[in-house]
Amino acid sequence: MTTRTDHTEISMLISRFFRALDERKFDGDWARAYLTDDVRTVTPIGAADGVEAMAHAKEAVERYARTQHIASDVLVDVEAASGRATASWNALMTHVHHDATLQQRGEGANPLFTVGGYWEAELRREQEGWRISRTSVRAVWTTGQPPELASQIRPTPAA
Repeated sequence: MTTRTDHTEISMLISRFFRALDERKFDGDWARAYLTDDVRTVTPIGAADGVEAMAHAKEAVERYARTQHIASDVLVDVEAASGRATASWNALMTHVHHDATLQQRGEGANPLFTVGGYWEAELRREQEGWRISRTSVRAVWTTGQPPELASQIRPTPAA
């Protein structure tokens, strides 16, 4: 049974995670405040395993001058006996290109790459509170042009 407290805690975790990305709060063990050590993330550019692999999230956000991630319609289902939960939400993810990217693309280049998507997550109640143990995002629509991936980025196909 999902309590209001569980729903609020999980919704706040999601909001804080998105805010950390947008404010670029990547100091120290930043990801452990939101994710389990064995987290699996699946994105349109690939998958990553383990909290240490979340360096790819930092790299992805830093491809842009600024970002804004907005989560809405968070739905939460908690299995109280197991200390596990699932959550899903809609997201609007706006990315502002760096000036150098716009200069490379030429006059009239769209400064924004915007994604409307759908996130799903599995969570576990840890000693410190709820943490995301698996997350995936699916783009439903996009506008603008994504940045070129750097040659050293080799996305891992999602299984």
